[in-house]
Amino acid sequence: MQSQFIDDPFWPRASAWLAGDFTPSSSVSLAVIGAPLRLGSITPGRCDLAPDAVRAMLRKFSVYDIESDVDLRRLAVRDLGNLDIAEARIEEAFEPIKEAVGGAFENADAVVLLGGDNSITRPGLHGVADALGGSLKDCGLITLDAHFDLRDLSNGLSNGNPVRALLADGLPGENIVQIGIQAFANSQAYAQVASDAGITVVTMRQICAHGVERLLTESLEQLSERVEHIYVDLDVDVLDRIFAPATPGSRPGGLTPYELRRAAWLCGAHPKVRAVDLVEVDPTQDVADATVMTTGACLLSFASGLLTRDEN
Repeated sequence: MQSQFIDDPFWPRASAWLAGDFTPSSSVSLAVIGAPLRLGSITPGRCDLAPDAVRAMLRKFSVYDIESDVDLRRLAVRDLGNLDIAEARIEEAFEPIKEAVGGAFENADAVVLLGGDNSITRPGLHGVADALGGSLKDCGLITLDAHFDLRDLSNGLSNGNPVRALLADGLPGENIVQIGIQAFANSQAYAQVASDAGITVVTMRQICAHGVERLLTESLEQLSERVEHIYVDLDVDVLDRIFAPATPGSRPGGLTPYELRRAAWLCGAHPKVRAVDLVEVDPTQDVADATVMTTGACLLSFASGLLTRDEN
């Protein structure tokens, strides 16, 4: 059978870059880790398949970002493969994820975690704290998410309560910014939990009025005055439902793929952002690869932003 791809030496593919086709000329570097955790999802699905689906989708992307005029082959990247946690409970996966993130910083300036469900955010942030700061109080969390993820902990850990669990672990609420919170996707009780904890909440109405780029930039700058390191949870269900059929929690009225990709670039460019996770994508539910492609584009956009750190 003839391949659907035509190899062109003048059109290098992002998949080859991730696999090691780079000649780094930048002082910054990136590590990518697959964290295919899924058993704690409120809505059962196969988000454990997402890391490999995103890697495969990179074959459809080039390495050149015309908006920033950068070639990703300038950036050294290490794909550390997938953690063996697809069949693990959240509690069992905590240490492997934390240790993998922490260990990645031995040879990388930033880490991308490919989920998996949103429960990977808690161990991911702990990995940053242990490796770089020593305390959750030194870290900030920005979520791009339609939901608070502040569900009650009495029924155990799930992808619906990683932020609540981090509060219980000692992450100050003042160190948390939640962007993209949707109407009719959350409860008043959990909105009150966010308010009582001192979490900064940015709703989709505010984004429509002021723009996600402005609000995210302000949030990054304000948070960076309080903390030494920032972790970004990029839950793909922050997208409008029409663009994200593979995310069970997406709703009408969310972000566009361009807005999310731009947000990923801004996070990559900010010097205090040390890790980002891309979560909540079930490739078996996708339509025309729309959700997986956007997730892949966010990975590449974060890497493109990371390259600008070398210029500042």
